[in-house]
Amino acid sequence: MMDHIFRTASAILTEGHICDHCMGRLFAKLSTGLTNDQRGAAVKLALAMEADHTRRETSNNSLLQDLAPSSIHARKSLGQDVPQGRCWVCNGLFEQLDHWADQVVDALAGYEFDTFLIGTRPSGLLLENEEILWAGSGTQWAEPLKTEMNREVGRRVEEMLGKRADLNRPHITALLDIAKDNVELEIRSLYIFGRYRKLIRGIPQTRWPCRECRGKGCPRCNYTGRMYPVSVDELIGPEVIKAAGAKDTVFHGAGREDIDALMLGDGRPFIVEAVQPLKRHIDLTRLQHRINRYAAGKVEVLGLKYVEHPAVEAIKEAKADKVYRLRLTFSAKISEESLISALDIIVRAPIMQTTPTRVVHRRADLVRERKVHYTELEELSPDGLSATIVVGCQGGLYVKELVSGDEGRTKPNLAENLDVEAKVAELDVIKIEGIII
Repeated sequence: MMDHIFRTASAILTEGHICDHCMGRLFAKLSTGLTNDQRGAAVKLALAMEADHTRRETSNNSLLQDLAPSSIHARKSLGQDVPQGRCWVCNGLFEQLDHWADQVVDALAGYEFDTFLIGTRPSGLLLENEEILWAGSGTQWAEPLKTEMNREVGRRVEEMLGKRADLNRPHITALLDIAKDNVELEIRSLYIFGRYRKLIRGIPQTRWPCRECRGKGCPRCNYTGRMYPVSVDELIGPEVIKAAGAKDTVFHGAGREDIDALMLGDGRPFIVEAVQPLKRHIDLTRLQHRINRYAAGKVEVLGLKYVEHPAVEAIKEAKADKVYRLRLTFSAKISEESLISALDIIVRAPIMQTTPTRVVHRRADLVRERKVHYTELEELSPDGLSATIVVGCQGGLYVKELVSGDEGRTKPNLAENLDVEAKVAELDVIKIEGIII
């Protein structure tokens, strides 16, 4: 093993001066408890000692002479003068570790974070030099230059800031761009979970650009660029941006209600993502009060708490049952007995629902089977032309079409069971079940 190490190191030294870091990195996987520069210095010293031993025995100092221009630490240990030179592999990069650590600290100024990670984007020249080094040495024990750079700069930043490097989910990643001599920051988003109640009709959940101009502004949208003046997203986001010093927000809802529907009860689960936040430690009770004051009478949020990114997928993929309150109108007078009987049919039978005509332009035209768990008649008007019912059903069921039938695309349906035209006049979501974050 030692002979192989010596042969490898000797071959590399003939290429020119190589620093201790780059020499040691060739053997990074062979030992623990040492830094690469310590490994490199040890290999060079061992080579020089071996050369000196050979010289004493054979009076042939050619090996030492060959090694001398590249083995700085070894020659110093033998009391010889050492000409200084720049490493041909890293081009002196590992002499600038403190410089890069200072750049990172300067770039991070003003950001609130607990964990960080260093990444390195080597220049084309460094990548080419490393490829030559690995090909020439044939070593199987090396680690990439950028791995050592990340570790060494990261260790210095840890000491300077008292922060912790995290390889898995750092709050901030500092990318060292070697060619440009600058540091780029990748700021992990901040995720806040809560529930919202929508108290008025006519508000979409998220920003809705004008269909005609796609947000640019036109006569149809009165040059606002949007289909609706405000959304749930836009009533929650501004206060989050202000509190976190974020660049923007992204809204993630656990499904969505129709624009003309209310969202009542204990609200719909959502996550607001603060993009590129300056602050990560926010008083969420205070934030909740500020949002509710800003959106007063339109939207109310409750139960704010911090979550991590996987929670976004969790609420989007959750299979939540819904409870609706529907105010219905009928084209002819119906009796309480006939309505109760019609409601009973849609509970007992599976609902076969083809994608409704009102959304088929943006969703696949499929037949889906859904289930109504229960129904309740709350009120039937004295004239028998309107009623209020409660429907508890499987998530994904289109309840408006459950009532109207959508020209036969939903079966069974309430209108068909009553043999009258039936429509939903108002719809409220009063409960979303089964989502726990």
